[in-house]
Amino acid sequence: MELEEAIKSRRSVRSYTDEPVSDAALAKVLEAGRLAPSANNRQPWHFIVVKDPHKRKILSEGKYAKFLTSCPVVIVGCGDKVKSEKWHVIDTTIALENMVLQATSQGLGTCWIGSFSGEDVGKALNIPDNFAVVAMLAVGHPKDSPIRDAILGRSSRRSLDEIVSWEEFGKPKTA
Repeated sequence: MELEEAIKSRRSVRSYTDEPVSDAALAKVLEAGRLAPSANNRQPWHFIVVKDPHKRKILSEGKYAKFLTSCPVVIVGCGDKVKSEKWHVIDTTIALENMVLQATSQGLGTCWIGSFSGEDVGKALNIPDNFAVVAMLAVGHPKDSPIRDAILGRSSRRSLDEIVSWEEFGKPKTA
């Protein structure tokens, strides 16, 4: 799948099949994160791949994360607060978005998870204190096809004119 198609078809997927994610597909997803840019090339991220059902249950305790019990893989993105005190969150976020687009290009579904207790996740996964849990990604084979939904126009997006200003906030583009 081409990048533009991946961007257009990417959706938050909360319902997955039982089909496992192959090690090869997962390796490509993780590699996309590894290759992300970071401030001063500090690469302050660490990713924890969680497949164990008991651990996924612990990760699902956030209000909007209940479905993590039924997705085959959760990637926990952590940022090293010591290695990059100021930019660890942004850098880790960029890496996670690379992963999302790579997963989409392989026909996998993802969902960005921000509903969690960093302290609880840290305890469950033995994350050192110098790392902050930035976000989690659900990864798996979607029950519904996000590509089909995009083609059928089931997702609406605001127009560029509604979300872009030129030179200052609220100023439209002039000819």
